This record gives sequence, structure tokens and C-alpha cells, in this order.
Amino acid sequence: MVSLYEGGVYLVNGTELVPEKEAGKVEALTGKAADRETAKKGTIAYSILKAHNTTEDMEHLKLRFDSMASHDITFVGIVQTAKASGMEQFPIPYVLTNCHNTLCAVGGTINEDDHMFGLSAAKKYGGIYVPPHIAVIHQYMRERMAGCGKMILGSDSHTRYGALGTMAVGEGGGELVKQLLKDTYDVSYPGVVAVYLDGAPRPGTGPQDIALAIIGAVFKNGYVKNKVMEFVGPGVSSMTTDFRNGVDVMTTETTCLSSIWRTDEDTRDYLAKHHREEDYRQLDPADVAYYDGCVYVDLSTVKPMIALPFHPSNTYEIDELKENLTDILALVEKEAARISGGRASFTLLDKVQGKDLMVQQAVIAGCAGGNYTNVMEAAQALRGRNCGCGEFSLAVYPSSQPVFADLVKKGAVSDLMNAGAIVRTAFCGPCFGAGDTPCNNGLSIRHTTRNFPNREGSKPGNGQMAAVALMDARSIAATAANGGRLTSAWEMDGWDQVPEYEYDDTSYRNRVYTGFGAGDASADLVYGPNIKDWPEMSSLTDNILLKVCSKILDPVTTTDELIPSGETSSYRSNPLGLAEFTLSRRDPEYVGRAKEAGALETARRTRGTGAQLEAEPALEGIFAAIRTISGNEMVKMDDTELGSMVYAVKPGDGSAREQAASCQRVLGGLANICKEYATKRYRSNVINWGMLPFQMEEEPDFEVGDYIYVPGIKAALEGDLKEIPAYVLGKDGTAPIKEIRLYMADMTAEERQIVKAGCLINYNRNRH
Repeated sequence: MVSLYEGGVYLVNGTELVPEKEAGKVEALTGKAADRETAKKGTIAYSILKAHNTTEDMEHLKLRFDSMASHDITFVGIVQTAKASGMEQFPIPYVLTNCHNTLCAVGGTINEDDHMFGLSAAKKYGGIYVPPHIAVIHQYMRERMAGCGKMILGSDSHTRYGALGTMAVGEGGGELVKQLLKDTYDVSYPGVVAVYLDGAPRPGTGPQDIALAIIGAVFKNGYVKNKVMEFVGPGVSSMTTDFRNGVDVMTTETTCLSSIWRTDEDTRDYLAKHHREEDYRQLDPADVAYYDGCVYVDLSTVKPMIALPFHPSNTYEIDELKENLTDILALVEKEAARISGGRASFTLLDKVQGKDLMVQQAVIAGCAGGNYTNVMEAAQALRGRNCGCGEFSLAVYPSSQPVFADLVKKGAVSDLMNAGAIVRTAFCGPCFGAGDTPCNNGLSIRHTTRNFPNREGSKPGNGQMAAVALMDARSIAATAANGGRLTSAWEMDGWDQVPEYEYDDTSYRNRVYTGFGAGDASADLVYGPNIKDWPEMSSLTDNILLKVCSKILDPVTTTDELIPSGETSSYRSNPLGLAEFTLSRRDPEYVGRAKEAGALETARRTRGTGAQLEAEPALEGIFAAIRTISGNEMVKMDDTELGSMVYAVKPGDGSAREQAASCQRVLGGLANICKEYATKRYRSNVINWGMLPFQMEEEPDFEVGDYIYVPGIKAALEGDLKEIPAYVLGKDGTAPIKEIRLYMADMTAEERQIVKAGCLINYNRNRH
């Protein structure tokens, strides 16, 4: 079904895969010897990156994007940061959508206040504003902005438009701020991995099935981590572009940097249908292209899939699951017990009836599930059928008003409603726990993007826990037709009868504010009472003293655990208010500990040289211990910044949200220590918020409450970052001092200066 090549491969004439160790075959096929360095330039990715690089150095890219996109959880903070940094107008098209905090039901008026702030920002700075319920962020970008050879940056992790020939990257808000200030996105040239598609999907197999098969094969071994996935091979043309979009958006769950697909006449037709045929050009790899690896996919062998809780990589064929229900579900229950920590119960074995698994809820929604093709196939499967009047329910969210309108015209919405489904407007809520939360101990099957713990809205800390399994819309429809009995789409007939989509952008023309290049500098930003400025951040001192405020030994820590989604989204425009939720579902005591450390730092800064810190007398012992370390005899409190620190094995899997880092920072965070960062985007967020992205090879020989002293950190930022001595001092300085070795992966000159300045805002202020 899916297989991975060991080592690099050459792709010859777009169809022949030659492992690097058999490079001699390249000459037999082309008459020329294989030249790896030349062939590396033959990828589609190379040509696009080169076109957007602002220097001649292709090893250290400095990229400028064609356009950007943010939604209403992220754009307030981005605009506030850019404004504080000196921005006067949006220099490139910047789309502000309102598809996350769409429902204005939590926290009074604050969600709608954010929307009004966004509209006022679009008018003042020259932006594009998409009101609530009109479109989810990525569908709008597909329909209106993506095009062949372009690059788009978004403050949402699922910023992926590769199937339209666009290399798109999801990053934290700081990286978008840099583009707004006409700076660059700096990244080392990434590895490029071919995803060679062969054959064609069988009827009933959908884009989510193909995506889950790939994710299951590559996530755990990091095969494509921080690389570009380049989709090639004859199988690309076996799928419509709308279908390809559904595969492409899920590449985020592999932890790749970006994606790109070869384009063809169907790509042209898609763009022409959306009145943008001029954005088409054929993209193909060169006659000989070199890739750092290859994921081979025989599309004809991909069966309907399911990703069980609690990660999109926890994949099984639905048939395989049904044949081994007891054993597989027992593993999920065991993981649920670990995640809940005894605070709530989640069971699956009690949902088994005979040889079937009964589910309580289903959702087809968002940038992955709400596409026209998915919803239409689900509607056709449910025509004349009944979801039942029991506990099972189905909700469907078309991804945009144009998609919704055409589904209405073609009768699909009536078919869904008559079957008992609830049809809603464009909204991303089910993807992050702000819409259609299932019942306690319920299992929800969803064609959405993620099934991380608590992402469906449950709160184990309150004794409430549910879970999500990811499936394709076709198998969800088949399950709904059976009243909630888990069913593979292959158990039904009648697939692949999708009528052609007819795009009508009247709703966009009538409701979307389009003001790029027409900003009014004299206009005022509209602030609601919850919208707050970023607090002041201090610059880095010569030495730092870190208080360990959380120690997480889970294999992976997601951004959802660092700062929960769901109801917290309403506070994303209030830095201090949101910070109260930091690690609340993983380490509820963290905020209190971090505040204590922050209070010590405030006292240090305000009481003067040599002052006693009465709030923490143990610091006398800590500094006495520091002064016994060779070369640190004269260290003083006034040249040693004190802050909180989080240790996690592998933090940052999942969302691009910068608040996973900024919340730590506003509470006084100075650093993270980990074995590795799960994603580049989380590490970038840590840096942009002025925290040190430490790593260490050894097991952490320190505990919560201990202090870690790092001398000469500003000087270390001038070096190679490979070996940074630090000292564990215990809780009061009386324990034996233990030396540990930290390091940081390479940082650009700008990133080093950002950390020294204390955050991106300070760095930009210092430049002007």
C-alpha cells in the first residue's frame, strides 16, 4: 500500500524511480551519468524556492511570500505585534478570515469584538476580510489566492495548497509579522521527499484514506519531518484537484515543512472554474530530479482507513480494526487512562456490539472534510436513508458559501437533512473543540484534521472525556446509513458519481471586504475591552537562572497541551488572560509556579543591585552556590535574569499557534529544554518570543522546583551553540551542584538578536 525508500532516489522522466545506490541506471535511461547536485535542482520545490529567495544563497533561504492568511484566533495578536513594531500598511495581500472564533457564545462580546478589530485592520492597513460563516481559511485561499508557482504563509498549521501548485507554510504569528515588516522567512534549504502516486483510488476510497495511509507510514519515524513533500507520478492525474486538496491539507500531520504537487489540465480547469486560469502553469520535475527519499503509494490498494484516538498516525484499515476490535480498542483505552491521569474515564470496549463498534457522533467539516466532493459523495450515499433517532448524530459543515450554495442547488443539502444530518455553515470549530462536542465517554468519527486528546472539547480535569477517530466522509456516510455502526465505504456501492461543481462567487463579491492597496492610515483600529497589548518583555542579561516549573516526560507534547484549544480561543487577543490556561490540561500547577518565578524576576529588576529578595529567601543559598562555581565568584543578581522553564521530551506537535510559546513568555518564561522540537514552527515561536530553545541529549537530572544556572548566555549566542554548560543547583542551593550540557540547533543572526532583545517586538523597536 505505502512503502518508504531507504536513502535518496532519482526520478527519471517523471515515471521511473531509481534508488541512489543504483544511480548507474540513470545513464541507461537518459544517456547521461547521474549528477546529484544538478538533479537536486530538478525538483518543483527547488524552482519555487529559488524564485522566492531574496539572496543567491540557496543553502540559507530568505524567502518572501506572495500572500498571507490568518484567522480570528491569530490575526489580532499578529496585527498588534506588527503595529508595535512599526508597520504602516500590509505590503502583500493579507487575508483575515473569521472561521475559528465564529460562534460568539463564549466570554460575552469578545469574539465579535475580535472580528470588528479584524475588519478595522483590513480598512486601515489594506487587507482582505472574510466575515464569519463565509469560508474556512484554507478553502478561501484555494478558491481565491493559490496559484501555480506561488508561495503563501499562514498562521495556521494546515496552510497547505500544494495541489494547486502553491508551496504554503503554516507558522507562528511572528513569522507573519516579519513579512508585514518586509523582512524574510529564514530557513535552511529543506530536504525534498518524493511522494510517488501510482494507480488510482478505488470507488469509496477518499482523500482522507490516502492521507491517513501516508501519515501512518511516515509520522513516527520522522521520514518527512521539516521536509517538503513533492507529489509526483501518474497517480496524481487519477484524482480531481478537489480530491487532491483533501489529501494535501493533511500533510501537516506528517510534520513536513510544506508540500507541492505536479500540475495538469485538471489543475487548470479548477483555476479556470474559479475565474483564475491565468494563475495556472504546468509544474513538473525535470527529466532527472533527485529526492532525499521517496514515499511510494499504490492508490489502488488503499482501503478505507481510521485513525483511532489520540493521533492521526494511529492508523488502521477499518477492516483490520473490525477483525481485531478487542485487542486494538484495549490499547486505546490504556492510552486514554494515561492521558486522563485518573481524572476521567474513557472506554471503548463497552461500545462493541457483537462484531461491530458503535459510535455516538459523526462530523464532516472544515478544510479537510467540507470540500464539495466529500460532502456530495456523503449526500448521495445518504439519499433516501436514515441516520436514526438514537444517540448517533451527524453534522456537516460545507467549507465555504460557494460550496454550500452549489450543494443547495443540486439538492445535496436536502438529501443530508432528510437523512437526519444537521447542515451548518463554514466553521473550523469541530477541528479544535469549539463545535459539536460529543457526549461524555462518546466516540466521534470525523473527517477533520486532528484527533489529539481533548481536541473535541472534553475536559478530563472536570471528569469529562470523549475522543475522536478520523475517517473519510464516505465511510462516515456509510456509518451514518447504518445508524452509527462503524462501516467501511467499501461495504456500499454507488460511489464516484459526483456531478461537476459549479462555482459562483456572488457571496464573496457581496460580503468579503477587499482592500489590498487601499488602506486608510487615518482610520482607527476598533478595540473591544478584551483586546490587550502585549506586556513589556525584558532583554536578555549576561547570565540566566531558570526555575524548573514543569517537567513532561511524554514522548510528544502537543501545542494543544501547551495551550489548550476550545474555549480558550476567546482569550487569544488577551495575552495575560490567555496565559492563565497554559498547560492547564497537562500540568495544572504550572501557572502558579511560573507566576512565582515571574514575581522573583520583577523583584530583582525593581529592588536594585544586591537587594534581598524576601519573597524567596532560598535565592540567597542559590546565589551562594553559584559563586562556588569556578569563574562565577563575582556573579550578582542584577546581571542574572531569573525566569521559568519547561522541560518536555518533544514539544510542539500540531498547531502553529504562537500562543503555545507566548503564554510561557508573558508568565516570565526564559527557556525550553527538550530532546528535540516536534516542529520547526514551535521552535520558531519560542525564539520569536525571546526564549532560548535549549536541547539536551541526556535524561533530565533535575526536578520541578530546581534551579538551573546558565552563565555567559549572551556570549554563548555569539558562538556555535553546540556546547553550553549549565548547572543544576537544586531547590535551595544546598544539594550538590550537577553540571549538565545544553545546546541549541543553529540559529540565524537575526534569531540570535531577537532572543537577546527579549522578543521580536523589542528587536524591531531597536532597529527603528
